[in-house]
Amino acid sequence: MKRVLLSWSSGKDCAWALHLLRQEPDIEVVGLLTTVNAQFDRVAMHGTRRAVLEAQAAAAGLPLWQIPLPWPCPNDIYEQQMSEACRRAVAEGVNSVAFGDLFLPDIRAYREAQLQPTGLTPLFLLWGIPTKELALQMISGGLRAKVVCVDSGQLDRGFAGREFDTEFLRALPAGVDPCGENGEFHSCVYDGPMFSRAIPLEQSETVDRDGFIYSDFALRASVVACN
Repeated sequence: MKRVLLSWSSGKDCAWALHLLRQEPDIEVVGLLTTVNAQFDRVAMHGTRRAVLEAQAAAAGLPLWQIPLPWPCPNDIYEQQMSEACRRAVAEGVNSVAFGDLFLPDIRAYREAQLQPTGLTPLFLLWGIPTKELALQMISGGLRAKVVCVDSGQLDRGFAGREFDTEFLRALPAGVDPCGENGEFHSCVYDGPMFSRAIPLEQSETVDRDGFIYSDFALRASVVACN
C-alpha cells in the first residue's frame, strides 16, 4: 500500500485529486499538506480562513499538516519549511506527495526537483487532462466550490464570490483557462464526493488587494456556535 500526502490549497484541483486518489486500491491518503500565511491566518493566494481549512480536513476525514509561513516569505524560508515537512513524511512512512497541478511545466519541474533528494515520489493525478473537460468532470461529479480570488488583470471583479459551475465557465472571457491554471482565479471547495458532508459557508466582504479581488467566505455562524 502506497502512503500518500496530498498538497492541499483548499481549492477544486487538489480536492478532485483527492477524489481520484481514493479510487486507487493501492493508495492510502494519510494527510493534507497546507501552507498558511501566519500573519493573516489564511491559505496563501486563496485567502481561505484557517477555520474553513480545518473544516475541509474534518469533512475529508484526514489530518491537516499545517506549515505556517511568514509574510512576506523568502523562498529559502519556504523551502526550509517544506524540507522539514518532507523529513517528517519520510519518518512516518509516506512514499509520495500528490499535487493538483494541471499543465504548467515549470511548476512540475520545481516540485520534482524539490522532492528528488527526499526520496518522496511526486504524483500528478490531473496532469494533461484538457482543462475544459476536467472542469466539467468536477462539476458533473458533484464538486461544489466558490471562487474566492480573481486576478483583476485577467478577470472582472464580478467573478469573485461566484459559484464554480457551468454558468461560470460560459461567462469566462476567451483566453481564460477554465480551471484558472494560469492564476486567473482560485477557489474554495465546500462539497463533493471527497467529503463526508458539505461545509456551510457564508459570504463576507470582497476586497481589492495587490491586484487581486478576494471574496471572503466564513463558516456559517450557527455552525461555529454549535462547535
